[in-house]
This record gives sequence, structure tokens and C-alpha cells, in this order.
Amino acid sequence: MRTLISTAFISLDGVVEAPGGESGYRNAGWTFKHTEFLPEAFEIKGREQDEATAMLLGRVSYEAFSPVWPGMEDFAGYKVMPKYVVSTTLTEDGLVSDWGETTILRGLEEVAALKQTDGGPIIVHGSATLNRALSDADLIDRYHLLVFPLLLGAGKRLFSTADKDVRRLKLVESEAYANGVQKNVFDVVR
Repeated sequence: MRTLISTAFISLDGVVEAPGGESGYRNAGWTFKHTEFLPEAFEIKGREQDEATAMLLGRVSYEAFSPVWPGMEDFAGYKVMPKYVVSTTLTEDGLVSDWGETTILRGLEEVAALKQTDGGPIIVHGSATLNRALSDADLIDRYHLLVFPLLLGAGKRLFSTADKDVRRLKLVESEAYANGVQKNVFDVVR
């Protein structure tokens, strides 16, 4: 079974919306506007590209990343790996042609089936709505969180507010950086 990894830039109060500056959110770009950039705090991002064998995205994140990431050297590793977009509305005509193999999945059942296939880890970038649904369905196996020392208040959150049983996590890697960012890698305990 493949490991599904959720990776996120997250504020201390759980907001994940528009960390890189996507339009429409009043605090867009919060990762670099309010925190000193330290390359060592982002080491895990390069490691994710090296270790992942596929990428899973929600439609909104796909539509934000696909016009930009294919041409960026920083994300060259993702260009060649298979991508899966979970959407009930996206059509083949909505896929970009220069970002490699992309498959549309129509629901969480198809994500669960993908996890049962042979292959290495699948990484989920952005995709706040999808992340909440995946977590609620107990499909996420690991979290890679870069926690920023910010309180953003309103905004899309990584975790849902659904009333559910406790889900335990095991901290398997952590580090604090001079800029206040914390790396926390958690495995979901089953």
C-alpha cells in the first residue's frame, strides 16, 4: 500500500490558505512576507520531490499550480511524476499539456484505490478542501508540516471541524529554526 503524505505550510492557528501569494485572500503570501527566509527550514521540500512518486491535488490547487510549476526549476522533480487531480467538475480539456501525465479522480474511493496500487509515496500539496476530506476518510498516512509563528485568524484550514473519534499522531521528525518556523513530521497511528 502506498503512503499518502499531506504537506503544508501552516500558521500556528491552522490556516493554510494562500501561503505563496495566491490572489483572493487578504493575508496572501504570508510565508515570506512575515518570516525571514532560511533555506534550511525548507530542506524538507526538496526531500519531498526526491521521495514522492506521484502528486495528488484538488481542483483549485491544480488550477493554481499547473500554469506556474511546470516551468519552475524549483519544481522540476514534479514535472515528470504522475499527477492525480480529485475533482467532480474538471474535464480533460482543463488539464495543461506541459506538466506530464495527469489523471482525474472523481472521488475519495478512487484515491483509496490509488493507495492500494504498487509504487512509492504520494504527496498532497495545497488542496485544503481535499486534505480535510482525506483526513476525515482516514486516508492520510503522514503529515509534513512547516508551522509558521503567525496567527492569521480567518482562512482555509488544514483540519476539518467534523465531530469524529480521536486520531493519534506520532511525531517522527521535528526541528525548530531561528526564524521561528518549526518542522513537524507526524505519522498517523492506526
